[in-house]
Amino acid sequence: MFDNLTDRLEDVFKTLRGTGKLTEENIKESMREVRMALLEADVNFQVVKDFIAKITDKAIGIEVTKKLSPGQQVIKIVHEELVELLGGTTELLRLDGRQPVTILMAGLQGSGKTTTSGKLAKMLQGKGRKPYLVPADVYRPAAIEQLTILGEQLGVPVHPSSTDMKPVDICRQAMASADANGYDTLIFDTAGRLHVDEELMGELKEIQNAVPLSEVLFVADSMTGQDAVTVADKFNQDLEISGVVLTKMEGDARGGAALSIKNVTGKPIKFVGVGEGLDALEIFHPDRIASRILGMGDVLTLIEKAESVVDQKEAKKLAKKLRQSTFTLEDFLEQIQQIKKMGSLEQIMGMIPGINKLKQLKDAPKPDEKELAKTEAIIRSMTKKERHNHKIINGSRRQRIATGSGTAVADVNRVIKSYSAMLKMMKKMRGKPGLVTGKKRRKMPKGMRR
Repeated sequence: MFDNLTDRLEDVFKTLRGTGKLTEENIKESMREVRMALLEADVNFQVVKDFIAKITDKAIGIEVTKKLSPGQQVIKIVHEELVELLGGTTELLRLDGRQPVTILMAGLQGSGKTTTSGKLAKMLQGKGRKPYLVPADVYRPAAIEQLTILGEQLGVPVHPSSTDMKPVDICRQAMASADANGYDTLIFDTAGRLHVDEELMGELKEIQNAVPLSEVLFVADSMTGQDAVTVADKFNQDLEISGVVLTKMEGDARGGAALSIKNVTGKPIKFVGVGEGLDALEIFHPDRIASRILGMGDVLTLIEKAESVVDQKEAKKLAKKLRQSTFTLEDFLEQIQQIKKMGSLEQIMGMIPGINKLKQLKDAPKPDEKELAKTEAIIRSMTKKERHNHKIINGSRRQRIATGSGTAVADVNRVIKSYSAMLKMMKKMRGKPGLVTGKKRRKMPKGMRR
């Protein structure tokens, strides 16, 4: 979501890197460009004004060191201030103390509260918690059913609610049910409105007074920009929220909400929604987001995503197959599924440091998720025998596979060709000096032996 801002800032810092000496004039000129970039990203005007003033004061009074160039030192200052602007430190859920933990999800209609409730339940499941989903939105007919379906998909219990019940009564009953069944984390999915009104706030306050709450999370659609910040501030004044969840961060939002909300409300962003899948919820790390904005990537999040989907035993088996030339289309399918679990290809690429600076990638079309889905469909349409031996796939088989996957024969040919090319590449890699082949290591040239 920060692509445009990243590109604009990269242009500013490129000019600074070529500066031999920092002067008050070139610092102020650069900060004018940074100011425009932030305003175009829909960051709150006052926030931008204070942010630029802090950076300018620090940059003008900086002492140039030998370790960093003048431009690098300004970038270092910008990074530090961005981290502070985004919240400074990572704020986690308060899971200690009084049990069960109770989390109220609040926000306007359409912000993604129900889906986020399911995502949060899945995340807590992974931490060994026993979540209990509580549908307390009795106004939107599909809300209770939607949360019930999400609970079934996750294997998470859902409190039985109906549209003729009062939200506060649902929450009270859910507390009693949690005590009786040993659930340690309740997630209350409350109703929203198209805009803030007294009826909505009155209902939420009633729940807040009736049930001891550990967290009040305001769920905001990041695509709404400064509107999300304004509404968050209103909710905070009336309810005193404990944190924010920004949804649809994978979309085309300019980033203004993420960069403004902590400064305006004083409350941290705790989570961000980065996709439609139930595992597409991330803990918000200000330092990592700041690095992404400045084009430095986010290796830590990339590693965490990989570790969450890759089974170590399976990884060893795969390595063995690659060494022994037994990597099949079945294995290829498994790798596609693991990549999909990590998020979209565009998100994964965005976490790789310096990738935005590669002109050939900037000019190339964005990764097409549909092509990945098409490849998966084609392999699934093959028989087990075909997946294990692609050489038997003749013309008639290719036609059958194309028909079964709803694709063209040319698409099937492309997948098989890509797979064959990958096998040839791996074979060449195994032939490189110094690489392990089976149990033997190729001997090094005489002059290089110790």
